[in-house]
Amino acid sequence: MSLKMGFRWFGEGNDTISPAQIKQIPGVSNIVWALHHKMPGEVWEKSEIAVVEKQILPSGLNMDVVESVNIHDDIKIGFNRRDEYIENYIKTIKNLSEFGVKVICYNFMPVFDWIRTDLYHKLEDGSTALYYDASQIKDDPKEMAEYFLEHQKKGMSFPGWEPERMARLDELFAEYSSVSKEKLWENLKYFIEAILPACREYDIKMAIHQDDPPWDIFGLPRLLTDKASISKFLKMVDDPHNCLTLCTGSLGASPENNIADIIYEHCDRIAFTHVRNVRRYPDGSFVEVSHRDEDGDTKILNIMKAYHDCGYDGYIRPDHGRHLWDEKCRPGYGVYDRAMGIMYILGVWDMLNKLKDDNF
Repeated sequence: MSLKMGFRWFGEGNDTISPAQIKQIPGVSNIVWALHHKMPGEVWEKSEIAVVEKQILPSGLNMDVVESVNIHDDIKIGFNRRDEYIENYIKTIKNLSEFGVKVICYNFMPVFDWIRTDLYHKLEDGSTALYYDASQIKDDPKEMAEYFLEHQKKGMSFPGWEPERMARLDELFAEYSSVSKEKLWENLKYFIEAILPACREYDIKMAIHQDDPPWDIFGLPRLLTDKASISKFLKMVDDPHNCLTLCTGSLGASPENNIADIIYEHCDRIAFTHVRNVRRYPDGSFVEVSHRDEDGDTKILNIMKAYHDCGYDGYIRPDHGRHLWDEKCRPGYGVYDRAMGIMYILGVWDMLNKLKDDNF
């Protein structure tokens, strides 16, 4: 068995890494990409997708997986214009299918996608990594939004933290104030059922990413946080095109989650997986570390064994990595640690293949 190994790329002028460099990482077959200049709710036009195709194809890598086709807040909140934005989403699905896209990774988190308090937390080995300090999470998120905006002024884009959206933070929180967890579930179901006919027609799997971190924050409800909620989601719309992007780092931030157990339960509905390792602290804080099993608490070896036991044949990528050797890169997305993560993941997988071989 082999893995469909991918590597996330933010595009020319928006990333310090090139497709030609990604091609040099052994085992990588696809680039996980997106149109990061597009706002939630906008149609991804074929002419725009063709530009990225032209940048990727010379490397010999495919563009099967798109990550961050973000959903407009009107859909999450349930406002009257949601059907208009769902139609735009369906047009994007159709357009992506014409370029061979097989999986769309998305999330349904209110206001913010992922939350960290320090983008360059220093580890004991001198490297830096993304860090979540539970003591710094206050009731008012404006300070954190300002922190992200300052980094975006340096030319970085953070999906889910777009300056245009952060500028109307008070308005967004007011709009979400009436959205209970139950209502958010209803709106998610409405969205999935509306787009599924297009997913079936164009054979694209919608793969939802878990909430990061996996608990309610700033008074906002979170849905995909544990095994029970994942099971609820998959049963809610039981269709092979309604799938998961299983993120080991998001789920691994909670000590309550046995990720290998979730994989055994739902492997046939995992279209894409992010493999990330985190080290947890008793107060609820966590920091991202190398992919090596013993460096964190995510149980990477158990996770990879579960995928192997289940015969997983979906897409995979190393998730966030540390920043090594003074590399200048976007937070979490340097080339060195993610490349080493790929080699660790593939090394584990190769050994599992060998162990399954009676002649070894």
